[in-house]
Amino acid sequence: MAMSATATMDMSSATSTAAAMDMGGSCVISMLWNWNTIDSCFISRSWHITSKGMFAGSCIGVLLLVMSLEALRRAVKEYDSYIIRQHAAKFVGSSAALNNGPGSDSSKAADGAAACAVGIPPFRPNVGQQAIRALLHMLQFAVAYFVMLLAMYYNGYIIICIFIGSYLGSFVFHWETLAGAQQTSATTEATVCCG
Repeated sequence: MAMSATATMDMSSATSTAAAMDMGGSCVISMLWNWNTIDSCFISRSWHITSKGMFAGSCIGVLLLVMSLEALRRAVKEYDSYIIRQHAAKFVGSSAALNNGPGSDSSKAADGAAACAVGIPPFRPNVGQQAIRALLHMLQFAVAYFVMLLAMYYNGYIIICIFIGSYLGSFVFHWETLAGAQQTSATTEATVCCG
């Protein structure tokens, strides 16, 4: 008697699960290279693609997510340049001698040379500055992690959007003035993958 009751419960739960899947659709998840669009799911069941428009919106969202990663990478560099200029201003007679203009690319290139010429010692950021640097790093790491998770679905369209987002983000946010001996962002990056 107990076995028949258990079998009946198992069959009723399987039937209700099958009915729920028929009514709401099921996620198609493949860990092999694929070109799935409709019924694909990414990250969670709530990101369930039910139409071509929703998939196109997801592709645009992924593209913008990767562009935001490049923006965060640039923000880290800009903030570090800012606190270095702030530190150098303490040791230089006037900040006008150090800068050709506030925020100009040529002033950023001249920062390192002027600091060396005057003999400005290296410094450690204070607690507030380091907290901001750590926050920027955490945001960069989190966005890169989500991009990596999206790539792990091996969806060709999503991976192409990741590549395009990286290209556009680099084009927009890493358009720098290059000086002769200055290191560019390309030479200072440990890796261009995964943050």
